[in-house]
Amino acid sequence: MNILGEIALLFGKLSLLAVGGANSTVPELAQVVVNQKHWLTASQFAQLYAIANTAPGPNVILVTVIGAHVAGVVGGLLATLCMVLPAGIVAAMVAALFNKHRQARWRRVAQASLLPLTAGLVLATSYVLVRQSDTGWLTALLTAATTLLAWRTRLHPLWMFGAGALLGLVFLN
Repeated sequence: MNILGEIALLFGKLSLLAVGGANSTVPELAQVVVNQKHWLTASQFAQLYAIANTAPGPNVILVTVIGAHVAGVVGGLLATLCMVLPAGIVAAMVAALFNKHRQARWRRVAQASLLPLTAGLVLATSYVLVRQSDTGWLTALLTAATTLLAWRTRLHPLWMFGAGALLGLVFLN
């Protein structure tokens, strides 16, 4: 199978697992593109994730950036289409079903069960990214400080990204 076929298959599968958005697939995505396919190093993956999340727009930009890194503009477009289209079709079908059965007990149970599932997937994403980006005591300290600031303050994340970039330039060059 050629590289575009592999991209289509990977992101088509991941699309159907994206409960809570594209970020919920990051652990599996990292496993495949870093450990199985070797398209990216762990450091490159963490860097592309950071770039994708500082850009305006939806968090699905990560798959666009990875697809473009692997196979150029066509790879980026294909990855995006394959990530968005299957999940979008399923979401439209589920929304129609949920609207039809607004008062059903099973609907309330299904909605209530999705919150902890999504939270768990997002926490797994955080764990994978921390493991891949913490390459020494300084980056681990930066991660801990950023986590504490995000948890305890209302500081906008872009300020933290900027501070992290400056610290990286000063201490890691």
